[in-house]
Amino acid sequence: MEKQEMNKILEKAEVLIEALPYIQKFNRKIIVVKYGGSAMSNEELQRNVIKDVTLLKLVGFKPIIVHGGGKEISRWVGKVGKEARFVGGLRVTDDETMEIAEMVLNKVNKNLVRMVSELGVRAVGVSGKDGGLLTCDKKYFEGEDIGYVGEITHVDPKVLYDLLEKDFLPIVAPIGLDEQFQTYNINADDAACAIAKAVGADKLVFLTDIEGLYKDIDDKSSFISRLSASQAEELIEGGFIGGGMLPKLHNCTEAIREGVGRVHILDGRIAHCLLLEIFTNQGIGTAIIADDDGIGTHGGI
Repeated sequence: MEKQEMNKILEKAEVLIEALPYIQKFNRKIIVVKYGGSAMSNEELQRNVIKDVTLLKLVGFKPIIVHGGGKEISRWVGKVGKEARFVGGLRVTDDETMEIAEMVLNKVNKNLVRMVSELGVRAVGVSGKDGGLLTCDKKYFEGEDIGYVGEITHVDPKVLYDLLEKDFLPIVAPIGLDEQFQTYNINADDAACAIAKAVGADKLVFLTDIEGLYKDIDDKSSFISRLSASQAEELIEGGFIGGGMLPKLHNCTEAIREGVGRVHILDGRIAHCLLLEIFTNQGIGTAIIADDDGIGTHGGI
């Protein structure tokens, strides 16, 4: 065997050895993956994400996928001659839009189930309606009525625990019911955060369309690979975080404060970003940790 070929084989072995302590630490631990953004609209990236989550399942993790579908919902809203409207980043959801959203999210959900099944792992798709998983109230934006948008008031994770116990991979669509059994569209970030807190997840991962957190978005050298919940709150209070990242970072810090082990913000446009973040010492995104967490390494040990 040529030296070059032997070096390639040794590199593969080193990758596996580097991943070993992470596999040991998180064996049988729950990881919630919020899946959305461009990674959902690109078929190759979509398959890479599903491969990553499936591998996590096969090496002993207990992953739960919570997915969005905003771009696809907007596309279908346009098909029926309506214009997608957003207020404060939230979709204004009338009766017809709610019907379209639920249809699209269920379609996305079952497509993800199919992709996981093709890789030899048993998956079950549910929405927040199933088993009383997500109960919500009507959400307002600064007092404005924005339709059937839900604010989560309660999570009953029993259906997820039952699926995990039976060795299924749960895939959750962010649709919920209020106390009068009215259907509501729920922001997928909010749903992932609430579910992660309810199941005591060791990791909550947001797949986004940016590399992670920057102290100054216009200065690439200000990238933050790791920070505590308190440091994240200081960035928010200092006005360094804006746009769509602001509510996401609020969700991240709230999750840490309520017992989630670590939160990771990753660029879902990078192939296999999930594996690179969790199984390597350097990681590639931003990790948010508890204030009393040890220094450790980026991936989580």
